[in-house]
This record gives sequence, structure tokens and C-alpha cells, in this order.
Amino acid sequence: MRISYNWLKKYVDTDMSAEEMAVVLTDIGLEVEAVEMEETIKGGLAGVFVGQVMTCVKHPDADKLHITTIECGGDPIQIVCGAPNVREGLKVMVATVGCKLYPEPEKPFKISKSKIRGVESFGMLCAEDELGFGGSHEGIMELPENAIVGTPAKEFLGVEEEYFFEIGLTPNRVDGASHMGVARDLVAYLRYKGKDCSLKLAGVTDFKEGDDTRKTDVIVEATEACSHYMGLTITGAEVKPSEEWLKKALISIGINPKNNVVDITNFILHELGQPLHAFDADVISGGKVVVRKALEGEKLTTLDDVERKLCTEDLVICDDQKPMCLAGVMGGKNSGVTEKTTSIFIESAYFNSVSIRKSAKRQGLNTDASFRYERGTDPNILDYALRRASLLICKMTGGKVSSKIIDIENSKVSPFAVELSIEKTERLIGKNLGVDTIKSIIKALDIEIIAENDGVLSLLVPPYRVDVQRDVDVIEDILRIYGYNNIEVPESVKSTLAYAPSPDRDNIQNTLANFLSSNGLNEIMSNSLTKVSYYEGLEEFPEERCVKILNPLSNDLNVMRQTLMFNALEAVILNTNRKNGDLKIYEFGNTYNVNPKLREEGAGAKAYYEVAHLSIAVTGAENSGSWNAKYAGSSFYTLKNICDKMLRRFGLNINEAIYSSCESELYSSAVTLKLRGKSLITLGAVSKTIRKKFDIKAEVYYADLNFDVFVEMIKNNGVTVKEISKFPEVSRDLSLLIDKSVTFSQLRSVAFKTEKKLLKNVTLFDVYEGDKLPEGKKSYALNFILEDVTKTLTDKVIDATMGKFIHQLEKNANAEVRK
Repeated sequence: MRISYNWLKKYVDTDMSAEEMAVVLTDIGLEVEAVEMEETIKGGLAGVFVGQVMTCVKHPDADKLHITTIECGGDPIQIVCGAPNVREGLKVMVATVGCKLYPEPEKPFKISKSKIRGVESFGMLCAEDELGFGGSHEGIMELPENAIVGTPAKEFLGVEEEYFFEIGLTPNRVDGASHMGVARDLVAYLRYKGKDCSLKLAGVTDFKEGDDTRKTDVIVEATEACSHYMGLTITGAEVKPSEEWLKKALISIGINPKNNVVDITNFILHELGQPLHAFDADVISGGKVVVRKALEGEKLTTLDDVERKLCTEDLVICDDQKPMCLAGVMGGKNSGVTEKTTSIFIESAYFNSVSIRKSAKRQGLNTDASFRYERGTDPNILDYALRRASLLICKMTGGKVSSKIIDIENSKVSPFAVELSIEKTERLIGKNLGVDTIKSIIKALDIEIIAENDGVLSLLVPPYRVDVQRDVDVIEDILRIYGYNNIEVPESVKSTLAYAPSPDRDNIQNTLANFLSSNGLNEIMSNSLTKVSYYEGLEEFPEERCVKILNPLSNDLNVMRQTLMFNALEAVILNTNRKNGDLKIYEFGNTYNVNPKLREEGAGAKAYYEVAHLSIAVTGAENSGSWNAKYAGSSFYTLKNICDKMLRRFGLNINEAIYSSCESELYSSAVTLKLRGKSLITLGAVSKTIRKKFDIKAEVYYADLNFDVFVEMIKNNGVTVKEISKFPEVSRDLSLLIDKSVTFSQLRSVAFKTEKKLLKNVTLFDVYEGDKLPEGKKSYALNFILEDVTKTLTDKVIDATMGKFIHQLEKNANAEVRK
């Protein structure tokens, strides 16, 4: 938020510099992210001085040039000038070597030493347009005789500096979303520091109500959404461009001036934080304003020229026929003030923050007014804001107030009652401030102390501080005014030893992330919120199991994800569209589900659950190809290899893994990897239907690891070290004819059950299916690695072991050894 230093000084009597004020604002919780200085003439005319022409002679080689000697406060300098009005004795503006002029704001012109037709020139005598504040270029600027030589141009021309603060306003501090709000905090700080100051606001005693010669009736039907509504009518107004001071004020904070009426409402918004709206009173049908909820399907064209379809939850300001304005968000195109307007109805209202926030999000709008209404405005400033705006409008438009103030208050917003313990305050702050200090800060914050009993203060917090409703909120306010930097660091810290969870999930996740990154994968981080349309029509992840957001930021972020797959596919298409289609990515994240039945039964939080997952996606080239390597595209086995390495890294025996076919609408083909009887990883090729939703044409291979199960499996795994065997391994092959339904994992399982001591590994190195084999059969070639760590294996032992393998494979897998 952009705040003007000069504006603030109108409301606070202080001699603090902009830099000092920036430090104070940051210390009291309104963090100043930047201090910017702007001048009425860009560059501030640094290096430009009042000078006098001491001598002036014609240039020997140019008819239109003169060689001058200039006195400008130091040693005389020689300048070649081509202006027709240069003459001896003239007082002029002199730009010295090294200074920058801005005849055009974004195109600086640097003055350098030069030679003009063989004569050295050490500066420039300036015309108005060259200085950047006038349009004349008929000759150099002529100064009055009483101009003092050597005076900086900045001082002589009255160039002013304006400082601006870029304040990083936190969402809870809407009370600081105006110049008055920031000034109010400054006043609280200065009061605590013992300075006698108060908030200075423009007087409204000159305001006089009209005689109802032009009255606009107001009916508030939606009393819950609009608890207080005020308004009045001004007639005889002339809508035209604003006065210069108002235009400059708005431009300085980034607001484009429109006309005098609209500019005043914008000025009040940024001065006081109270949104106002001005209607053309002549287009209010029936002379009646109705505050109500919209009818289902009702339409309104807003100021941004968009026709919006309203619903019954939207609060609208209507006449007796149609909506004129989306209350608290944006005005209507056909009811606003234009240059033809002569009668104005001004609205000053207090709307329900939840109602405005929902309407703004539903319509995809974010305006200065909705920003403030959504967070909570000051319910007690409506009258002052209306009177101040009316006085300014009447002054600038020549109009007059023609009605009494309409004031409809359905319910009053009361101050927040808070009980504050002195002991708790000092304990949380970590320092004994003393009762007097605490009380002085509370009073400086406009918080009323209504009672004190046994070290407990009974307080009434003004309703504009919507973020201060608990004792801890008051304590935070006391601390920020007292100063965080004034709390000494204790010599000793009372603390217990750090608790190390077991298993340490964070450590496991970091180790796993480092492993994957070291193997060429890139980590992505995505939002847990996603769009419900991804789950429409799915049976595995039905829409009814989505955890829906009550007040979504947008329609693309209206539910919590049930799977990480869609986040991975969003990353794939994002990169593919930017010519980065060869990807290996992974992400850690939680998925969220709700049990509809339990929710309907009122089970509360028990109906909701979340599970930690690791997702891995591979697409594009595994090897992009070069002079010594052929192109190789990613495949299912690229992904499986990553998963196998990952499991080995954490001490899991992949020989115990059982792969089974998995039917899933998310995959065109997939398998589930089980270990110790638990499903650990599902991996396969993403289905074409799912890829089509994301406009992805290339194959994408995706793995989903249940991180909770993974952590449980490896929690007792430790790093073991053993000596490499001194005895050789033995390799033997078997070619088996088996049924097509038999899997390699089944064969491997049979082998390891048959011989646990000598068998070290079993791998599949060849698969054959063809018409040369009996129907329903396939051929697998297996390699067996045998080793005895105590002695060298003999042929007798090896043959006996292989015989046992053959017997058990024939018995348990209906296998037949091929000769």
C-alpha cells in the first residue's frame, strides 16, 4: 500500500523526517518495504545553478553561436550557446558538467564537456523545456535581476520533494489501509513517548443539511448484510476535471483521476479508509434506493463493462426496477456519475464483511472498496466521511446539499470487550513493563479502560480494530507500540532439550528428496487446492469425496486435492508448452478426502482424513541422443528403475516385492507394488483420457508412493556394514515354459522360499511369447546367483540346489524346464 509522507503530516503534528518515520512505522507493525522519493521536477535539477553571463562574443566559425563566460558561484566557466537571446549581464539557469536533465521523464540527458566548432564548452544554458518544467524553447530562460548568482535551481524554482512509503500491510491490519489509519498509529506511538499530539482531521462544521427539496428514499431489506446505511442528495453539480491539488494527490498514490466527484470518493477512501459511492440521482428510477439481495439470474453490467449474472447471495443496491451497483464491490455502468450528471446521491454504508467477500470472489473482482469491506471497515466513521465528501463535492462542483442525511441503522456495532491480565501481559512479553506503562499504551491506542480489579483490566476496544478481540491481541498491540527492540535478550534461556520424533519423517523426506535430486529428478511444489472439475465423472476419486472450500479464492482453487497426479500433469503441460518436454519430477504432499456418510452423520473432523504421498512423473526422453548415444524415450521401466533404486536406498528388499496388475481409470496400464502385505507404490502409464484433460500428447509415466506406509516400513531399518565375501558367486540360468498367468514375482518367491541361505538374487533376462510355444504358454529365462560366505561352492552343492529350484518351480508354478 502506497502512503504519502506529506499526507501523513497533515494529520500528525511531527517533525520526523521520512526516514525516521519509516523506521517508526516498521517498529510499530506497519512494515515499510521501501521509501521512495519523487520531485516535482525529476532529478531535482541537481547540478543546475543560477548564473550570470559575464561576457558574450560571437563564435568565430558559426554565425548563430556565442562564446560566453558564466559566473555561477565558483570559478567562471566557458559555455558555447546558440540561443538567440543570450547577452551579457543576463541571469540564466546553468547546467554544469555531470548533471542530468530530464526534458522527457524517461530519457535523461547528461551534460558533458564538449567542443563546438573547435571551442570548448563546459556546460549548458537552459531553456524551460530542457529543465523539464515548461514547454518553451524559444530561447534560454531569463531570470529576474534580483536572482542571486550561485543559488541552486532546486531552491530558486521551489522544486519540492515528496516521499512515499510502500507498506506491506498484513491482512489483519485493515485499520491501517488509509492515511488516517497510519496516522492514528503514529499518534499512539508519539503519545506513548510523552508527546502531546492528536489526530488532526479536516473540520466538517460548515456542513449543512438540505431541506429535502430533492429527496431520495432508502429502503434496507437485507438488514444482516447492511447494518448501517447513510446517504444524501446534492443538486446543481457541475462534473468536470478535478482541481490540481486533488489530481496530484491521487496520481501520487497511483490513482488515475476521472472527474471531480469520483476523485473525491477515491480521495476519501484513501484518506479515511471508508468506501463511498456516488450515483447519478437522475437515473435512480422512482427516486428510491433499495438495499437487497439479488434475484437468482439477475444481471448487472458493472463499470468494467462486464455483464454479470447475480445469485441470491449477492448484495445489490437497486432502484425500484433494477440493480445499480454490486454493493461494496463495484458500481454499475449505467448509474455512475458522468460529465452530464447534475444531481448526485452519495452512499456511505457499513456492509457485512463475509457477504462482500463472497460476492467479490464469486464475481472474480478485487477492488479498493471490496479489499476494505472484506476485512472490516470502521462503523463509526460513516457520518464524518459523508459530511467531508459532501463539503468537497459542493465546493468543487458548485452544487448544494438538497436533502437531509438519510441514516438507517438496523444494529449498532459495539466495542469489543476484553479482560486483560497484567501478569499475563508481562509474562507473554517477557518483561515487567509496569502497570503505568501498560495503561499509557492502552490509552494511546484509543482503547478504553472501564474497570481495574485485582490486576485485571476491563477494556473496550474500538470496533475499527477488527483484529483486536482477545487479550493476546491487546498484548500484541502493547508490544508493538512499546517496541520489540526494547525487549532485552535474557542471559539464559529456559528450555527443554529438542525433541527428536521417531521415526523422523522430516529427515526421511529430506534424505529421499536428496536421493531423487541426485538421480536427475527435479522437485516441484504445488498448491493443495485445485479445481473440482478434475474429479467430475471419476469413480476412484469421486467428486463427493472432495473436501470443498467454503470461500474459494477462485473456481480453480475450490477443493482440496485427492491425488497428486493432477498437480504433476499441470507441471508437465506447463513445461511442455515452454519447450521443456523431457521431464523427471517428484513432489511430496498430502491428499485430502472426506467420507460423505460420516459427514452426513455429523462425525465432524472424523469424517475427514489426509494421507502423505510422494509422486513421481516421467515423460519425454530418457536420453535425448548425441554423437555416441542414440535417442531413448522414457518408458515404464524408466520409472520402475527409479522406484527400485529408491527402495534399495532405504534398505527395503525388492526381491520380496510382489507386483500385481492394477485396474485404475487414471492409468492405461498399471501395477501395484506390495511389500510385507501392504500396498506401497502404484505405477504405470497415465491414461489417454486423463492426459487429454490437460492437452498432453506425450506418454506420461506416473508413480504414487504412500509415504505414510513407506515411513512405517523403514523406521527400524538401519545402516549395516559387512565385509565383502572372500568366496566367489556362482551364476546359473534356467529357461522355463510357464503359463501366461504366472508372473516373475511368483517365480522369484518360490525360489527364495526354496533356498534362503545360498540364493542371493534372481533376475529375469529374457521373455519370449510366440506361435512356436504351446497355446497359453510363455518362456522366461531366469538367472540365479548363488553364494556361500563361508566356503567355495562345489558342483555337487550347486547341482543339488538347482535341482531343488526345478522341482519346486514345477510343483508350485507348473513350470517346465526347456532343454
